[in-house]
Amino acid sequence: MPLLSLTSVVTALRAAGCVFAEDESELILSTARTPDEAAAMVDRRVAGLPLELVLGWAEFAGLRITVEPGVFVPRRRTEYLVEQALATAPGARLVVDLCCGSGAVGAALAASLDGVELHAADIDPVAVRCARGNLAPHGGHAHRGDLFAALPEGLRGRVDILAANVPYVPTGEVPLLPSEARDHEPLVALDGGEDGLDVLRRVAAEAPDWLAPGGCLLVETSRRQAPLALATFRRAGLTARTAVSEERHAHVVIGTRP
Repeated sequence: MPLLSLTSVVTALRAAGCVFAEDESELILSTARTPDEAAAMVDRRVAGLPLELVLGWAEFAGLRITVEPGVFVPRRRTEYLVEQALATAPGARLVVDLCCGSGAVGAALAASLDGVELHAADIDPVAVRCARGNLAPHGGHAHRGDLFAALPEGLRGRVDILAANVPYVPTGEVPLLPSEARDHEPLVALDGGEDGLDVLRRVAAEAPDWLAPGGCLLVETSRRQAPLALATFRRAGLTARTAVSEERHAHVVIGTRP
């Protein structure tokens, strides 16, 4: 098959409604190893597959995170959670990435912390398999199970950073999500229950038992949910505050064990 030109790929993606057709075309052509692979990638993108799943990776906090079909694609706004974790606990020695998905948050934290012990957990076996590959360069471990039940008991009371990118979309709003999320990402990674905070409540309730003294829990949420999330953290006995990046539409609730 002849080489696809950048112009022809841009034209195809633009016709399919891709807003950033030029950027996406360059990424596809630079990622594809053969002309046939490039053509197949263009076809999948035109058919509506999210760009990251077409490429097989997503950029996150300066890292190339492997993603595969059926795995939640890390959002760039979640880089703010990573930044807040590093600012809150710059000397962290033990990090847990709960509801880890691809393991992007854990990998980004480990990349910025020297010699950190890293564990991640998710209930979805596809996510755990993907996370294992992304955490391997950092010596991290990915465990399958329901929240804290997945973690080794020996971590209890020792965690310096507990990053939990919990699902927080209210059940009734899931059908309103963009099709790239709604049709291609697991419901368990999106649906947070009636008010979107079901999983957050469970995490906050158990977090103090797992955090080291001075350890912190960080959870991403929405502007509307942040006040209730903050109150939930405080009820669990955590000293809590919110951090907001208007530029990235990111709201992070941070709870510290006294």
